[in-house]
Amino acid sequence: MTKLPSFTGKEIISLLKRVGFAVERQRGSHVFLKHNDGRTTVVPVHSGETIGPGLLSKVLRDVEMNKDDLLKILGK
Repeated sequence: MTKLPSFTGKEIISLLKRVGFAVERQRGSHVFLKHNDGRTTVVPVHSGETIGPGLLSKVLRDVEMNKDDLLKILGK
């Protein structure tokens, strides 16, 4: 199994924007992202905190991506 680096919420949002997601709205620290094809997810943005592996897996499931897709975006 591939080990992923840790990401902050802002980094995940930046990666998702690269593949066509846009920030739809924000409520407090939770940012709602949407793609033109209907995929959506919510990413929490807390300063200085990284997203845990379970939440990262949930976000990837929401956007119908896997870890290999994420590594391709990163260029690794």
